[in-house]
Amino acid sequence: MSFILFLVAGLFSGMLGGMGMGGGTVLIPALTVILGVEQHVAQATNLIAFLPMALFTLKIHKENGLLKTEGLGWLVVPALLTSVAAGFAAALLPSVVLKKLFGAFLVALSVKLLIQAGVSFSK
Repeated sequence: MSFILFLVAGLFSGMLGGMGMGGGTVLIPALTVILGVEQHVAQATNLIAFLPMALFTLKIHKENGLLKTEGLGWLVVPALLTSVAAGFAAALLPSVVLKKLFGAFLVALSVKLLIQAGVSFSK
């Protein structure tokens, strides 16, 4: 039965990732909250699952002429260095801290999306 749950979590996260919405926002909570996977393992799984999705998405965007490459070096190099540094930091942090940081990220993302959608908190 757990195989089916892992499969469903993967399908939903892949679908959202393919639409550009960030499959990790589904995959990491599904793995940790529903399936009881440790936070470190869930985040590592998300990163590994992201690689083939990202390569496929880049290929499709390039074929459709939607890929801008000018100035890419100024984006890729710092992103790679920051990703490696954050990976090492995540490996050193306890799972409970990672859960809280990821939760804070999801809350901040939700607030940002609500503001962009024009939802007024003053009503």
